Amino acid sequence: MGNLCGKPSKDNFDGPGRVVGSAPQPSANAKASVPAHVSKPKVGGPPRTLGGNGAAGESASNDPRSAAAAAAEARANKAAKGDLAKKLEAQRRQTRNQTLQSAAAENVAQRNADAATETRNYN
Repeated sequence: MGNLCGKPSKDNFDGPGRVVGSAPQPSANAKASVPAHVSKPKVGGPPRTLGGNGAAGESASNDPRSAAAAAAEARANKAAKGDLAKKLEAQRRQTRNQTLQSAAAENVAQRNADAATETRNYN
């Protein structure tokens, strides 16, 4: 069954024919124009070798590894602003023993709360 509301399809064999292997005839809208405000990207800077450490005159500050390390150090040394950030910073600065002691204290408090609930329910 056909589509009652659709447009009739264009038949590929309606136009003039051409010989097999010949190029299609150029149409009027085949060429796309490039806007005048679009320019080619500019590539600059001195040439570099692939895998090298850069030019001999470059300083170590241009090294991506040292730049990432400096950024991480700056983030680590940044002061905490909010209450949650301050709590997180205090938790981050705890030693292993302090962390274990706080976890144990939380477990004891949970057991005490469970025991109080059990006593209150009197099962």
